[in-house]
Amino acid sequence: MTAARRTTAPDPQLRPEDPLTRLPGIGPKTAAILAEAGFVTVLDLLLHLPRRYEDRTRLVALDGSLPPGELVLVRGRVAQARVQRVTRRRMTITRALVDDGRGLLPVVWFNQPWIARRLGDEREFYLYGQLRERRGGGVELLNPELEEAGAEPGRVVPVYPRIGGFGGRRLRRLIEHCLPAVAGCRDPLPAAVRRRFGLIGLESALQELHAPAGGSGNGARADPMADLNLRRSPAHRRLAFDELLAFSCAVAGRRSRRAAGRAPIVGVAAIERVQTGQVLPFALTGAQRRVLGEIAADLARETPMGRLLQGDVGSGKTAVAALALLMAAEAGFQAAVMVPTELLAEQHLRTLQRYLAPAGIAPAGLTSSSAPSERRAVAAGLADGSMRVVVGTHALFQEALSYRELGLVVIDEQHRFGVLQRSALAAKGRAPHLLVMTATPIPRSLALTVYGDLDLSVIDELPPGRRPVRTVLRPQAARGRVLDFVKQEIAEGGRAFVVYPVIDAGEESAAAALLEHEAAVRERLVGVAVGVVHGRMPREQREEVTSAFREGSVQVLLTTTIVEVGVDVPEATVMVIESAQRFGLSQLHQLRGRVGRGQRPAWCILLADLGAGDAAGQRLEIMCRSQDGFEIAEADLEIRGPGELAGTRQWGSAGFRFAELGRDHELIEATRGVASDLAAAGTLDRLLAKLIRYHRVDRVEDGA
Repeated sequence: MTAARRTTAPDPQLRPEDPLTRLPGIGPKTAAILAEAGFVTVLDLLLHLPRRYEDRTRLVALDGSLPPGELVLVRGRVAQARVQRVTRRRMTITRALVDDGRGLLPVVWFNQPWIARRLGDEREFYLYGQLRERRGGGVELLNPELEEAGAEPGRVVPVYPRIGGFGGRRLRRLIEHCLPAVAGCRDPLPAAVRRRFGLIGLESALQELHAPAGGSGNGARADPMADLNLRRSPAHRRLAFDELLAFSCAVAGRRSRRAAGRAPIVGVAAIERVQTGQVLPFALTGAQRRVLGEIAADLARETPMGRLLQGDVGSGKTAVAALALLMAAEAGFQAAVMVPTELLAEQHLRTLQRYLAPAGIAPAGLTSSSAPSERRAVAAGLADGSMRVVVGTHALFQEALSYRELGLVVIDEQHRFGVLQRSALAAKGRAPHLLVMTATPIPRSLALTVYGDLDLSVIDELPPGRRPVRTVLRPQAARGRVLDFVKQEIAEGGRAFVVYPVIDAGEESAAAALLEHEAAVRERLVGVAVGVVHGRMPREQREEVTSAFREGSVQVLLTTTIVEVGVDVPEATVMVIESAQRFGLSQLHQLRGRVGRGQRPAWCILLADLGAGDAAGQRLEIMCRSQDGFEIAEADLEIRGPGELAGTRQWGSAGFRFAELGRDHELIEATRGVASDLAAAGTLDRLLAKLIRYHRVDRVEDGA
């Protein structure tokens, strides 16, 4: 809508880099509030995109019936304005009638008494708002935006996410004042790249995003309003491309810097001794052998390995990692395995001690809970080189710890670590090889962006004997029958997990809580040994209970997601997940992977409020239908967005402003190719410097 405004006209000399104090109505105090939210320059506001668009190009006539709930645009004279003060409720109500010459429509504003002063004297206004039913029949227009009617019939109006106390018309007008600066936004993309991918210019994109040319009837595209609101317009595509290219360039730069390092070379003889020797008590699958070959080829080169090893729950990643550790140790180098939790560190230490003992390697453990004497012994062994393999948490990269010759770093459940954390460990060595692992299958689009600096290996085959886990959904009211089933499984030699989303009700009152349910579970499972494990317990107590569960003296373990990784009990046949709607798909799949590791059939029982939201219902339906971790990960990306999957890096919904990983597969592939070409031509840094002006690539931390 075009209106005759009394505000200061936009400054035609405004530049993108100008401070916000150049805008009318923005003084030092207001600028400080905006700066706190991350908006310092005019360009910052130009890159603050609307969350939706309202088509205010089609007028509604008041000569017929109007349905309640509709958003409508009305043009007419507003009369009979009166303000009512409701002292008891501390509010004002302004009522009026709008007359478009064909009919009348009641209008009401709440807590906007100043509106009445603008009305009258035969001026015409545009009013845009929602219709609602009136008491006694008919409809009224509720809290409409009001602007004086100009010569033009209307326009598409952007609606922006709030910035602190700024929102609605105030924020829209502020950004309108920024639009002259669009002309000063130098396009960072070479014309050849724009032509190759059919991209519009940056200036055109910003202008279209903040001041769209027209509504659904302008004929330029099939449905431009839908394109704008779905963020798939040519303007949105242009900014998404730039953002993904900035990210791809930063990732390519990190890969190039790592490739420039000189890693310890693991000799062919050491690799062959491991590959031909009978190290493990079982044969590797074909997928494990293939992946081990890829890792061995990396270790034999002086270019530091940077490899992401993906594999579904139970696919045998730890066995492959153990052989990689042995290759490094056989060549005389040290290797460190970093994991996010003490429970997982303890599990890996036991497993690696069992796997590597025949080769004469005795891995040590180091966590923040290690006794001082243990810490001193491990530190001394790492410093003098007598300790070849160490397993631990973030304690492995503490400043006081030094390694004699660190050749290989293995990071498990890597999505729980940031790049800075893994680079801190890698910095303990002379450009050591890096292998990161995850049991959370990562969709291709996410792997290409967030982990694009790493080569990818996938174990896509489960070891023989792994049984599918039957997954069923049951209402919360069926809890008693489910526990009866658990008791029956225990009687037949099984063991069971019961997982809760929270420890006590104070954390989240709507979710089932472990401590509140413990007594009822024990009462229902009379004669069954029940143990409890959660993150608030002392380490010694946790170890005691989990060891008892492994050995069978505890048959049912009540726990939280602390057992998502790190508890391997082949006898466990039942996984009960309380308030399952509270968990993400990938987390549910991880929890399900704790059972089905033995010879007996296994069950995963999801207890959930069947009245949960649509997204929760979708997740649980997919869990019951699929055992495929990669299918589940793709579904999780589509439903929940990439933030959680990305983990500590939190790129995606939490970092990308314009791109959407679930939608922009084509752009992801395209920008990776462009970044690769630029790196080969030696012009990567030059373009990245231009893109940095518009995109926050500082989140691509410099790392290993």
